[in-house]
Amino acid sequence: MRKNTDANQSEIVAALRELGATVTVLSQVGYGCPDILVGFRGINYTMEIKDGSKSPSRQQLTPAEMRWHNEWQGQRAVVNSISAAISVIQGDKQ
Repeated sequence: MRKNTDANQSEIVAALRELGATVTVLSQVGYGCPDILVGFRGINYTMEIKDGSKSPSRQQLTPAEMRWHNEWQGQRAVVNSISAAISVIQGDKQ
């Protein structure tokens, strides 16, 4: 199952890397797996990226993403902008 990449994914990845984070792109894994795995200051973060320029209804999690998020017992976040992604790694609640 292949997944489409959101238009803002590359800019979010670039901004996180500029802050010193390591980022592995997982968006082609599919099956609800988050788009990126981020390492920052010894902590791993998973982030599902949604395109913030789209309407809220078009930013909804797919059924596979919802299932993954509901079953995952570790950290997970849904972000739709650079500032939201930075908030996650800085410890703000998502």
